[in-house]
Amino acid sequence: MELKPGMSALVTGGGSGIGKALCIALAQKGLFVTVVDFSEENGREAASLVQNENKKFHGDLKVPSAMFIKCDVTNAGDLSAAFGKHVDTYGGLDICINCAGIAIKTLVYDDRSDGTSTWRHAVNVNLVAVIDGTRIASQIMRSGKKPGVIINIGSAAGLYPMNFDPIYSGTKAGVVMFTRSLAPLKRHGIRVNVLCPEFVQTNMAEQLSRRIIDVTGGYIKMEDIVNGTFELIKDESKAGACLWITKRRGMEYWPTPEEQRKYMLNLPKSKRMLTQNTFSTVQTPEFYEKIVVHTLSHNFRDATRLERVRLRLPVEPHNALVKIIYAGVNASDVNFSAGRYFSGGAKETAARLPLDAGFEAVGIVASVGDSVNHIKVGSPVALMIFGAYSEFTQVPAKHLLPVPRPDPEVVAMLTSGLTASIALEKAGQMASGQVVLVTAAAGGTGQFAVQLAKLAGNKVVATCGGKCKAALLSSLGVDRVINYQNEKIKDVLKKEFPRGADIIYESVGGEMFDLCLNALAVHGRLIVIGMISQYQGEHGWKPRNYTGLCDKILAKSQTVAGFFLIQYAHLWQDHLDKLFDLYASGKLKLCMTRCIQQVSLDPKKFVGVASAPDAVEYLHSGKSVGKVVVCIDPSYSQTLAKL
Repeated sequence: MELKPGMSALVTGGGSGIGKALCIALAQKGLFVTVVDFSEENGREAASLVQNENKKFHGDLKVPSAMFIKCDVTNAGDLSAAFGKHVDTYGGLDICINCAGIAIKTLVYDDRSDGTSTWRHAVNVNLVAVIDGTRIASQIMRSGKKPGVIINIGSAAGLYPMNFDPIYSGTKAGVVMFTRSLAPLKRHGIRVNVLCPEFVQTNMAEQLSRRIIDVTGGYIKMEDIVNGTFELIKDESKAGACLWITKRRGMEYWPTPEEQRKYMLNLPKSKRMLTQNTFSTVQTPEFYEKIVVHTLSHNFRDATRLERVRLRLPVEPHNALVKIIYAGVNASDVNFSAGRYFSGGAKETAARLPLDAGFEAVGIVASVGDSVNHIKVGSPVALMIFGAYSEFTQVPAKHLLPVPRPDPEVVAMLTSGLTASIALEKAGQMASGQVVLVTAAAGGTGQFAVQLAKLAGNKVVATCGGKCKAALLSSLGVDRVINYQNEKIKDVLKKEFPRGADIIYESVGGEMFDLCLNALAVHGRLIVIGMISQYQGEHGWKPRNYTGLCDKILAKSQTVAGFFLIQYAHLWQDHLDKLFDLYASGKLKLCMTRCIQQVSLDPKKFVGVASAPDAVEYLHSGKSVGKVVVCIDPSYSQTLAKL
């Protein structure tokens, strides 16, 4: 999330220490801030400092740029009322920081009281109030249907024991695990992260023995705390993240991926996957058909042939045999048939022949090897590995992605959906309030890109050719559809978007790439996911010279980022789950009832393995709208339709 003047934040414990520093830092970005604190003196002082900083950004205002609300965060009614007053004043909530926290001097095992004013009170302030504040803030953000960020202030004491205050250590550990467990809220546009600093020079820390502070390397600068908080706010990939800050090691995320893999269960993350269909046993024939590349050429039909081969059984120990039901067609099929995705020269690539063609498919597990125990026969799965244009394929079981059903809509979510989802998040660093331009937007991946950009709260501009495609994109909520058959893309962008596009999702290449580069805003990011206009031809695509490219991107601090899905395989399952969730909640459209019957799926039918070359040629004809899919086995597709 990019911090912009006019956004609003609420900070509990904002009257002193870390909370006060964050209130002022937010004000220095032009944000309206509500300071929530039990101390009226400290709270009013912090609010006054916020107002002074805000004068640089705002002139006459109908509302105060800062408010102080006295509140005991352990009083649920008062805390809820504070949030309510903030929303009534500023019309919403963009950022919530739960910072209130206290320590106790008496060790819990020496405490002879009932704990009402000691350890029970600390638990309520440090943990219960954080849970309640997160709950209220997330509900406000969801009801407002706007992206939001919640930062919970934890402590390094929540990552390792702090013997001189077990209650503080225990409650902060609770904050850490509570926050990390909220990563799924990202599906609703809400990111909750936790910051865990070691000792900062605040009133609470100064009560500790100086010897303890010195052992850890001394106090952390408040500037580091602010920078860490802003990183968690701005980085769209961070949800359920824990940022640990120490004097000794600086900033690092905890736990490391290597450490996390030691205890993470290999369970599917989507609820639908826990109740996925299991289909009856698949009959395995003696022979099956598949498309293979027998000679290298960008002409897919000339490069391939249909082969009838014997089915090898039993399945190897770590593999699974999958019966393919639907296979997806991709523009890059012609690059694969030309050997463009293999290292080495032409002779080395030719030595690999024959090659199994096809990148993606959904199907049913027909058999598994003796060492496979995480997936069962009859389970519906997706796969993204060479050999999809086939009735059966044997693949390493670890590469299979569990899916609810082996439907054609799932195929659309694979290469097309995952490319859009991961590329916009990683290469595009997409936030909200931006202008996003998508080229070839009526295609399989373009339709996902425009929808995901809209769901993130952006203004979306899309290019296409034809009235039907333009109508489709309008139905998906695109703000400005440019039909290049009726108007010039360059003229529209120059006139209506003179500042340029913040993110451009580009798959056409050639002249369109040049046009997009010129239409990129300052700090803009141009994501190159392909160059379909250059794939066809006798010799396929050839490298182009882009004279002055360095000068252009340097002058405007721009980024041109390439994106190749295979290099993000570790993110496939998470993003596939996200797409399923959006589809199930009705936020991601996969069908409509206008001049085109299917949005993500092209209506033209291709049946049987032998139809794959026809499907590839149709995709490159420019006539397709949505994802082109080959139905490998129509008998199974009819069975699935009845379920």
